[in-house]
Amino acid sequence: MKISTLSRASAVLSATLVLAACSHSQENLSTQVAPGTAALPVLSADEAAHFTEKSYLAFGGPSVEVQQDGWHPSLAKTDGVNTPYIVGPKKGNDGATYTTVQQAVDAALAQHNHGERVFIKVLPGTYSGAVYIPAGSPPVSLFGAGESADQVVLQLGLEASVAPADYRKTVSPNGEFLPGDRAWYMFNQCGNPQNASIGVSCSATLWSQGNGLQLQNLTIANSLQDTTDAGEHPAVALRVDGDQTLLDNVHVLGRENTLLVNTSDVNNQTVNNRYSRVYVHNSLIEGDVDYVTGQANAVFDHVEFHTLSSRGVKQASIFAPITPANVPYGYLVIDSNLTGDKGFSGQGAAQKALLGRSVDLGVDKGGYAPGQTPNGQLVIRDSQIDGSYNLQQPWGDAAYSERPFSGNVAPNRDLNDTGFNRLWQYNNVFAGAK
Repeated sequence: MKISTLSRASAVLSATLVLAACSHSQENLSTQVAPGTAALPVLSADEAAHFTEKSYLAFGGPSVEVQQDGWHPSLAKTDGVNTPYIVGPKKGNDGATYTTVQQAVDAALAQHNHGERVFIKVLPGTYSGAVYIPAGSPPVSLFGAGESADQVVLQLGLEASVAPADYRKTVSPNGEFLPGDRAWYMFNQCGNPQNASIGVSCSATLWSQGNGLQLQNLTIANSLQDTTDAGEHPAVALRVDGDQTLLDNVHVLGRENTLLVNTSDVNNQTVNNRYSRVYVHNSLIEGDVDYVTGQANAVFDHVEFHTLSSRGVKQASIFAPITPANVPYGYLVIDSNLTGDKGFSGQGAAQKALLGRSVDLGVDKGGYAPGQTPNGQLVIRDSQIDGSYNLQQPWGDAAYSERPFSGNVAPNRDLNDTGFNRLWQYNNVFAGAK
């Protein structure tokens, strides 16, 4: 995986730090032994061999099956790229041709219906407003031109409970989205006055339904953050629905439901005849409740997941995969770092965070139906987990059905047995473990 020279110094430094934290040295060996326990199931080396970046990214895309050619993520080179789509705080300064990212997206899509990749360069600064990239767009590379990811910030503060009228005022106060725009259908669906609220999926700062999206060297934030209480306030920073989405050196910041990796159609409805693939590399994701969620096939490689206690939520957790029961792959976390702030890891911390839980979408309490209800799938492997997490019972009861977590530890087990959860670990090390 190549890193653009635009962010080479910071990205290489960041990758080096993460690698140093996650590599297994002789003094820091994993103590995890298969099959583990029903509360903490552990894969054997033979079982773990089936859960690799290659196997995950070969599955899905245009259908829900293994693709012969698979997907081998490759970052498009942005150094020296000549693009007319340059976003800056002031038009005309440093070559800026637009002052909002959505203006640049609209202009690019007006000129390119499909075909070759479109590059949009964003100069250092903070840009407030929604960014929508519609289905059917050409592949888009949206990249920050700063020395580090935090020098280019895209932000907006929406949550699921916002009324459609308020959404429209916030997202399009000056006609940013108009009939005839390629992304109008996205805005119009979310702002439908027949709905009581916009819902989780419409709260995203950046939402893309296009295939081949690449985000690099920037920050995407839902700025709601600690302005809310400790209750349920789903507020997405980044939502992606398209296939072959790649993030490199990107910070995704929020609280509940920060990152939504998903598979839906232009009517904003989940589909089951295809399965989007996402690759996240050398990045940071922050949040507090189910902050990585959705129905997609996602690989997280050299990523830091940082759990925050600042809202004082009752139970913090990272992952909330929504994996169809008949699909063998959900999320893969490799060579990554799972950390928390002092509210979880400091002296006298009142609670520990969880690594995650399954999302049994579409059923009520007690309604889990094996083989029909989604059954979240996740493998965390070759990574470091600090003392912020409950290391003995790291998984919570499933959302919606409240199904108690139960890992399969039987001899000759079927790793996709729908009578059990599919949240696994392999070869991880823990802060302070000898």
